[in-house]
Amino acid sequence: MTGNETAQGPKHKRDLTRRKVVVAGAGAAVAVGVGASFAAGAFADESGKSGTSGASGKKSGSAETCYRLTSETTEGPYYIDADKIRRDITEDKEGIPLVLNLKVIDSETCEPIAGAAVDIWHCDALGIYSGYESLSTGGGGGGGTPPTDAPTGEPPSGEPTGEPPSGGTGGGIHEEPTDDERYLRGTWRTDKQGRVTFRTIFPGWYRGRTVHIHTKVHVDGEWTDSGYEGGHTCHTGQFFFDEASVLAAAEVEPYSTSTTERTTLEEDTIYDQSGTTGGLLKLKYNKKNIAKGVTGSITMGVDPDATNTGT
Repeated sequence: MTGNETAQGPKHKRDLTRRKVVVAGAGAAVAVGVGASFAAGAFADESGKSGTSGASGKKSGSAETCYRLTSETTEGPYYIDADKIRRDITEDKEGIPLVLNLKVIDSETCEPIAGAAVDIWHCDALGIYSGYESLSTGGGGGGGTPPTDAPTGEPPSGEPTGEPPSGGTGGGIHEEPTDDERYLRGTWRTDKQGRVTFRTIFPGWYRGRTVHIHTKVHVDGEWTDSGYEGGHTCHTGQFFFDEASVLAAAEVEPYSTSTTERTTLEEDTIYDQSGTTGGLLKLKYNKKNIAKGVTGSITMGVDPDATNTGT
């Protein structure tokens, strides 16, 4: 870390000031894994234009349904400002194709927010996060390989001391990346209707957490020919999957090969059980063959004037 970085704060807490990357080939990659053809036309209704406006870009939201503020959640330990301006984040990861249709609106005015930068990131089908493969191997979600022996010694007494662990519950303590992989991470801009679509795979699970996808929404930055710069984070949240879809996915390889104990949606300590407001996705898929692919959608109500980094 240089002196300049120290003065500005840790890299993971600086709002997209490093997003000076070439926006090229976004959405061009072919989905990998089971039923890859499902997502071939995922972006057919999008222009994919880069544009240069970077303000929150509120537009008229005629006939728009008002939404309450979408729940803020922890950023979790595995966020990376990955410099990946792209809509297809699959890379070479195997899994059930997932098309994620998101919409961002101002929760007070119900108007779409155009030109926002939306991040998503999640683990692969076996619970591994890119950038943290050595930490998440074994389904520990940050705690390493889970213990196999029974506890020994006297039970602890008194009040706990020190920092809490950054393990499977998805706590907000940031971990520095341990490798250069960046699969299943990406950023793209919302269009004039506040919409953005990503192509990825159905996430797996790891110890202590239900199946989920992380997200951030950044506004008031600037889109240039080289990427997105500046701005602030107005929303940090997570998307969730209903139990029926997760149980169906668990029957498909490679998910079916996981030996990690799964936390249900009801048991999860991050999901607030509030449905769409809490980040629960609306899902569409063939109930007899989820392997063909899943489409998930949600409208996020955010406060563009707020700062919510999730840290």
